[in-house]
Amino acid sequence: MMKIEIINGPNINLLGKREPSIYGSVTFEDYLSELRNRFPDVEIDYFQSNVEGELIDRIQQVGFDADGIILNAGAYTHTSIALQDAIRSVTSPVVEVHISNVHAREEFRHRSMISCACKGVILGFGLDSYRLALEALKK
Repeated sequence: MMKIEIINGPNINLLGKREPSIYGSVTFEDYLSELRNRFPDVEIDYFQSNVEGELIDRIQQVGFDADGIILNAGAYTHTSIALQDAIRSVTSPVVEVHISNVHAREEFRHRSMISCACKGVILGFGLDSYRLALEALKK
């Protein structure tokens, strides 16, 4: 069975409450149940933290065993060389995901510090971005 790790960064724990006009009204836990039902042949593990170091620790913990990592680093996307280094340090392919189209938002969100270390980037499709990332990793 394929094993995929979803790692979400800061404020993703507030999905369903946080800026529903941008992020929707569904919690990530509800979406995760849907995703697991849709892909019964994939073991999907989930981790979320608002702390950069905990995200790095998790990438290092799973990044040699998982068949892939789906990473929504939230605002750390735009600031974290440390996350970039962590992604480069592991053997599991990482797909960067964003719920919103960051290029249609504030200019500071247009630059990702982690994209260059990732296998690919999917953004702007709402929570469905995670499904698209999972399908890409399955191929």
